[in-house]
Amino acid sequence: MTSFRRLALAALIPAATLSLGLSGALAQTPSPAPAASASPSPAPSVAPAPAASASPAPAASPSPAASASPSSAATPSPAASASPSPTAPPPAAAATPAPVQTADPFGLETTLESKKVVMVKGTANWDSAFDTLIDAFKALNTLLDKQGIKPSGNSMIVYTSTDDTGFTFLAEIPVDQDPKNLSKDMSVGKSPEGKALKFVHRGSYDNMDNTYEAITNHLDDKRLEAKDTFIEEYLTDPLKTAEDKLVINVYVPLK
Repeated sequence: MTSFRRLALAALIPAATLSLGLSGALAQTPSPAPAASASPSPAPSVAPAPAASASPAPAASPSPAASASPSSAATPSPAASASPSPTAPPPAAAATPAPVQTADPFGLETTLESKKVVMVKGTANWDSAFDTLIDAFKALNTLLDKQGIKPSGNSMIVYTSTDDTGFTFLAEIPVDQDPKNLSKDMSVGKSPEGKALKFVHRGSYDNMDNTYEAITNHLDDKRLEAKDTFIEEYLTDPLKTAEDKLVINVYVPLK
């Protein structure tokens, strides 16, 4: 904005100078007018007819020169008009990122469909929350890999309770068949279903506080009441993706 203002002032200052120059010129034009009024009196004493007939002939020759000068003046104007055209594409290129940012839904109403999942229960402290979730996903993936079962959907975390120190959760991976030889903390069940609001988080797990704060404000503004649980669907594999590159759908079930 500072550079824009400087350019605007630079454009205004010459315009003011030009207006002052024009006013000075207009102030000086009346003085030659009396001198022109004195010239007509000697003109009748000399031979008027020959002088008048001789003057039109030279007047015809300057006219082409005068007509040539506008044409040369006309050529710069297209050149000036051509120069802005290259500057038109950059705004179009700058406009493209805007749709990318607005593409992520924020508070989109949706309906969750229940899926068969293999899950493991766990508890975590907030200080080591992401590491605990990663360990839970590793345990589930190890089980599936040993049995040759491929996930049929994205990994999920279902938060069942939270407090100031930590939370309890279910780490879930959708499957099409029932795994065997489950540990005591593992089971096969169904993922949550029903009406929910969908939000999108991009970035590290530690920065999700900002996302959940925005979600809370959205619920308050819309006067919506959420259930005592919420779901995170990891669109990027948390075991293979850098933490600051995570893309997570956050679902908030409504009462």
